[in-house]
Amino acid sequence: MPTKATKSRMMTFEDYLTYDDGTDSRYEWIDGVLVEMPTESELNAWISFALQLYFINAGLIKPRLTHRYSCELEVPVLKPKQARNRFPDLIILRPEHIELTQKRLTIRLDMPPPVLVVEVVSPGKVNRDRDYEEKRDQYEAREIPEYWLIDPEQQVMMVLTLKDGSYQEAILSGSDRIASSTFPDFALTVEQVLNPPE
Repeated sequence: MPTKATKSRMMTFEDYLTYDDGTDSRYEWIDGVLVEMPTESELNAWISFALQLYFINAGLIKPRLTHRYSCELEVPVLKPKQARNRFPDLIILRPEHIELTQKRLTIRLDMPPPVLVVEVVSPGKVNRDRDYEEKRDQYEAREIPEYWLIDPEQQVMMVLTLKDGSYQEAILSGSDRIASSTFPDFALTVEQVLNPPE
């Protein structure tokens, strides 16, 4: 979803990491300026929540290793005007991240990458470009083993798997089962992910 610049005071990324405005607002740090992130749509929030529940209820992950929207991921800036931090719709951490994030739920560049990052794509070209291009490049450079894009508007999923430093993509739809090298026992189809039971 589109973001809006709300804090014009320039600050370093280290300054940002200690910044507290007394609210629950989330910000992306872009060239020293904080840009407030909007709230998610109901559909996107529901899809990511249902997927999180599936991972937990199927016994694929421990509940403490999964976060929605609240876990911040520091990423390399590859182009001008690109955010240095992202808040994935769903992120699955490694066990060692629990100890590493006791002070702040931020995965820094000097920490191991998370196991999986999931983004639910919002409508509109700006959102699509950010998820399909910018985040893809940043997550690849961050060496995240798997990146899933769930696209309700197009009714497809893209599963990106890191191989030899580059993402290999699989575009899936309908009754296609999601094949994950990280979670081989994952048993849902794209249709089930896009339309979770209420």
